Amino acid sequence: MPSRSPSAPHQRARDEARPTMPSINLDESPLAWLARRKDKDGKAMLSDAEVSAGERLRADFYFAQMTPRVTANWSNLLSESGGRRSAPGHGVEMSDSAIAARERVRLALSAVGPDLAGMLIDVCCYLKGLETAEKSCGWPQRSGKVVLQIALRQLARHYGFAPSGTTAHASHARPSHWGTPDYRPKISSCGDVSSDA
Repeated sequence: MPSRSPSAPHQRARDEARPTMPSINLDESPLAWLARRKDKDGKAMLSDAEVSAGERLRADFYFAQMTPRVTANWSNLLSESGGRRSAPGHGVEMSDSAIAARERVRLALSAVGPDLAGMLIDVCCYLKGLETAEKSCGWPQRSGKVVLQIALRQLARHYGFAPSGTTAHASHARPSHWGTPDYRPKISSCGDVSSDA
């Protein structure tokens, strides 16, 4: 008979309490469909890093319990809180892992900016098709693909899946000046900046 360690039941309880990744059906994911498509040069439309970033956002969105409910919520009647109420999505019914996932979603969307966040939510989280997302935003046809690629590239940089210097003009990103290497500006007492030439 194999011996069990005294902490085995505790480890099993921790494993059961840990959230599991949501199952991913690649047939329903617009990201997987775009990753299978090739552009005119024969390269995949989305890189592995961009698909991974989109799926990570989708998982965090799921764990944050931000997906819309499709049925009534009867959990308050059976909860230990005795019917205590709080604002929807906040308070006693939110676990720490859901709050942490909500913060990760907020940080990821703020990293890509408000203009690109809507496209990421529509396509990655709500699994809307590109045509539907374009129509809801009022964009011209075929523009959603480019916007989604830019948004996923920014998201992949945020998650660390892609290097931050992958822009086309990375050499122009570093500021430069005409001074000598030992040049230091002098700041006068009234706020004027002068050089020590």
